[in-house]
Amino acid sequence: MTFITFEGIDGAGKSSHIEAAAAHLRARGADVLLTREPGGTPLAEALRELFLHRPMDALTEALLVFAARRDHLHTVILPALAAGRTVLCDRFTDATFAYQGGGRGFDTGVLSQLEAWVQQGRQPDLTLWFDVPPAVAAQRRAAARAADRLEAEDLAFFERVRAAYAERAAASGGRMVRIDADRPLEGVRGQVLAAVGGCERTR
Repeated sequence: MTFITFEGIDGAGKSSHIEAAAAHLRARGADVLLTREPGGTPLAEALRELFLHRPMDALTEALLVFAARRDHLHTVILPALAAGRTVLCDRFTDATFAYQGGGRGFDTGVLSQLEAWVQQGRQPDLTLWFDVPPAVAAQRRAAARAADRLEAEDLAFFERVRAAYAERAAASGGRMVRIDADRPLEGVRGQVLAAVGGCERTR
């Protein structure tokens, strides 16, 4: 069983590569489940809509995403892993530390306590962190879609989010692999498949 998460600021391109990673693993015989956070279950998807579109403070944001994560873990992720499936998830707890902890400046001690309660020590086996300058990500978002509540934040917010991802990666003990996402598509794709292949070899 393998649990792989995809992280990065909005516009980093992670969602463009998760399908390719899934196809790569399926071609090698893995039974792959694709999911996302916030979301992945009917309850968590309903909480996602509130999170992305209703005004709220940082603590409320954190409580919503961890409530969604609790349901997602116990309803989808843990049963899939127990059945021997490979789970690829678009965002997980690193995003909460980056966005609410870094971007909002919220107390990471509170986030760590919520993480402990909800996850009970369960972490991804591998996290791909798509790192890109916030100005580049902003251009990509503007060309792709209308902004939701978080995507509408300014560049300073995303600089803080990026810095928090870097801190989280440095403390991850090798779990988080940095993907240079400010490169042409094929260059990014090669990094992703190399990282996923490395995870396969360590199973």
